[in-house]
Amino acid sequence: MRLSTYFLPLLRENPAEAQIVSHRLMLRAGMIRQSSAGIYSWLPLGLRVLRNIETIVRAEQDAAGAQELLMPTVQPAELWRESGRYDDYGEEMLRIRDRHERDMLYGPTNEELITDIFRQNIKSYRDLPKNLYHIQWKFRDEVRPRFGVMRGREFLMKDAYSFDLDLAAARKTYNKMFLAYLRTFARMGLKTVPMRAHTGPIGGDLSHEFIVLADTGESQVYCDKAWLESDVLSTEVDYDDDLEPFFRQWTSLYAATDEKHDAANCPVPPDRLLSARGIEVGQVFFLGNKYTKAMNVSVAGPNGEPVVPEMGCYGIGVSRLVGAIIEASHDDAGIVWPASVAPFGAGLINLRAGDAACTEACEALYTTLNKAGVDTLYDDRAESAGAKFAAMDLIGLPWQIVVGPRGLQKGVVEVKDRKTGQREEMTAEAALNRIKAAR
Repeated sequence: MRLSTYFLPLLRENPAEAQIVSHRLMLRAGMIRQSSAGIYSWLPLGLRVLRNIETIVRAEQDAAGAQELLMPTVQPAELWRESGRYDDYGEEMLRIRDRHERDMLYGPTNEELITDIFRQNIKSYRDLPKNLYHIQWKFRDEVRPRFGVMRGREFLMKDAYSFDLDLAAARKTYNKMFLAYLRTFARMGLKTVPMRAHTGPIGGDLSHEFIVLADTGESQVYCDKAWLESDVLSTEVDYDDDLEPFFRQWTSLYAATDEKHDAANCPVPPDRLLSARGIEVGQVFFLGNKYTKAMNVSVAGPNGEPVVPEMGCYGIGVSRLVGAIIEASHDDAGIVWPASVAPFGAGLINLRAGDAACTEACEALYTTLNKAGVDTLYDDRAESAGAKFAAMDLIGLPWQIVVGPRGLQKGVVEVKDRKTGQREEMTAEAALNRIKAAR
């Protein structure tokens, strides 16, 4: 993509309304623009990151055996009355009426709707287990929407819902999703700690929040410092394995949110206890039969007797993750994207747009990079070198390739690793190989 034609409205100054780093940088980097309180338009650069996060989430859900569908954003109120949550959910739910005076709502979550889909179509234990998910926009009417996409009213969420015949089978599904979540966040370059959590309005009696450690986190968390050395991607584990030992291993280290932490009875010595700020990016719940029982759902069991299925639900804040990644990965100059979610793999900078040799070299390298599968943002604008460097640092692409007259005289380009700041001169071919090898 050529920056001269790309829709990327960068801001030089920090917007006054942005209180946290991710909000400031997303606005300055031209990723989002607010349309009303807590509701944002995703501009091309931001949408690219959002889609990359979706891709990782989808891949791990599919690997764990979940199946994707798509449910509507508007739901009938009668289903929520059936479960007993319509009046209990509170003012965060946006309630509306259609032209026929039917009560409807803009879905803040989908337990009732997925349970209704299940009961209409699944009648026998032979059709279990089922784990269904979608990636859909949600709306919760926050009293004080703030912090950009971290606490907006409209947000993109992956929510999955599992149905199992009994408690043992439901626990196996819970463990699969627990593994899927750890892998999902690790693939995004995040250090995430699972913590026992309250179930809140969702319900159930077992839940874990997945917390990203960040200085600007919204909540206080406590954990064993050994968590910082954990690496789930290096662990050989299969979704078809018995994951209970894995689950026990990964929950054996102490970790607790402020609500759960008891300083007087904490099992971790003070020198090993990490007190930090954290950002919740996902949560898993074992629901039991809270919804299936309330909505009269049953299937025929092995002996023909009716069995009420056990449920779980599993949420990931897809749009929230964009902000969380920035909070965890930035510097004074701007965003530092992990390669797996970066909007482009590399930025190509033409230092002298009016120089024929520079332009010819950049055009050739731009074509070569894209043909090699390195999606490249080419800054071909007639701007100063300082403005180009500042723009590339702000949007935070993993690699920068700088082409200038002096380097071309020596047959080299300059390559900058955005994460480390290290710069090195090398041939264009070596630059391509360096970037491909790092993917």
